[in-house]
Amino acid sequence: MTGNLEDLKDELLAIALEAAARAGALLRDGRPADLGVAATKSSPIDVVTEMDIATEKLITGYIGEHRADDGLLGEEGASSEGSSGVRWVIDPLDGTVNYLYGLPSWSVSIAAELHGETVVGVVAAPMRGETYRAVLGRGAFTNGERVHCRPAPPFEQALVSTGFGYRLEVRTHQAEVARRLIPRLRDIRRAGSAAIDLCDVGSGRLDGYYERGLNPWDYSAGALFAREAGALTGGRPGEPPNPDLALAAVPGIFEPLQQLLDELGAWHD
Repeated sequence: MTGNLEDLKDELLAIALEAAARAGALLRDGRPADLGVAATKSSPIDVVTEMDIATEKLITGYIGEHRADDGLLGEEGASSEGSSGVRWVIDPLDGTVNYLYGLPSWSVSIAAELHGETVVGVVAAPMRGETYRAVLGRGAFTNGERVHCRPAPPFEQALVSTGFGYRLEVRTHQAEVARRLIPRLRDIRRAGSAAIDLCDVGSGRLDGYYERGLNPWDYSAGALFAREAGALTGGRPGEPPNPDLALAAVPGIFEPLQQLLDELGAWHD
């Protein structure tokens, strides 16, 4: 059974890598000069572009060709139960506003779950020229090179990233949390792609990352990468990452950051 499981992981990883590569190439090379907003979600600044939709179709189509019985959960509406025990969790374009403005921090995020546990995660960041991949129990790799998170600095020297929601009342509270957190840290960054931030924790480029309001397609692949690189992930104390709070940080920073975020109310609006 173990051999079969490892073979399955290999198969899922190969599919995720190829789907992410194709999606990244479409987004990088196919971006129209007059790219516009196709729809909005939670607010007028929470946008969907035509490229989000086209890319999700590309990814789900590729997966369907190779594993027709798997389930799907995609940000732009792909949803099916499947019958194989495998479910793909897909963000075809994480960092849509960055992409819309021509900023480079956007990514394609593809995770594969087996009976509810994430076993494969791939994040492609074409404008960085980097692909991050992780398989449960096998470590984390950037462009094929194994990576590890940073050693923990003193808390006051930790560099932490975050993101903000699209609704005004949510952003206002998140800004207040950040205002109270900044004096306790080295600094805070805001890049605009949750998947990239999580991979940056795993790659040793950040000491921590937190955000409220994420969905599984935002964090599933990146959180596995961070864990396989030696970081810790969670939500509020005792919880896994979830829409209330998703957190990743190096050991030694994770615990005090999680406690402080809980005290500051980062888990509610």
